[in-house]
Amino acid sequence: MSLQIDASSFFVIAGPCVVESKELLRTTAGTLKEICDRLQVPLVFKSSYRKANRSSIDSFSGLGDEAALHLLAEIREEFTLPILSDFHSKEEIQSWAKLVDVVQIPAFLSRQTDILQAAGASGRLVNIKKGQFLAPEDMQKAVDKVRAVTDRVPWLTERGTMFGYRDLVVDFRSLVEMRRTGCPVIFDATHSVQQPGLGRQSGGRREYVPHLARAAAAVGIDGLFVETHPDPAAAFSDAATQLALHEFEALLSEVLVIRKAAYSL
Repeated sequence: MSLQIDASSFFVIAGPCVVESKELLRTTAGTLKEICDRLQVPLVFKSSYRKANRSSIDSFSGLGDEAALHLLAEIREEFTLPILSDFHSKEEIQSWAKLVDVVQIPAFLSRQTDILQAAGASGRLVNIKKGQFLAPEDMQKAVDKVRAVTDRVPWLTERGTMFGYRDLVVDFRSLVEMRRTGCPVIFDATHSVQQPGLGRQSGGRREYVPHLARAAAAVGIDGLFVETHPDPAAAFSDAATQLALHEFEALLSEVLVIRKAAYSL
């Protein structure tokens, strides 16, 4: 699928945290596409085919790589949507990247040269999540690793920085700093409210998602990343941070109004 998104376009990355079932993907993708079409915002559908960094050994990590990727391929065809998913090794990228439109590098792996360069060499767009442990200016090094093997400009996503134990804080200067790389900058409103490793599963403060998203829009972003689920409390992963699907349209509408006002100044 041809995916034409650059720094002059505002777009949305949204979907459930992990592939749980075909029904979940169809419900979420259909609703998101309807909303984004109505608001005239390009949508990239996101869901992880596997979660490789779960807090507990007992946590759900996926249906199986091939099964989950097959379901994402069906969504891609049925709804004519570009697909983004996480990859965790160069071997995964070499095997499966052709099945998606955007290869996402998880935050914990944002310094891994072999993964970054495999992603760049895949021919797919690359979205790099900024490590919770990195300063925003350090993302230039990640960009350089990708750009060494491809002419395609990667995306950079802010998802909060570690602030003591089991908490994250968003420094909105990061959005400005990362734009100096010349890459589109995305704000991940849902992972930014995560409380990593709280109990047997990571916790979070979902109620702050709209506030942080509105603040990011005012500072200036090229894209908004939101994990969303019809019933977040029942989600197999990130139940404490995913936005309820019925709240998505109101949030996106607010972000669009604020971003338009900010860019008209």
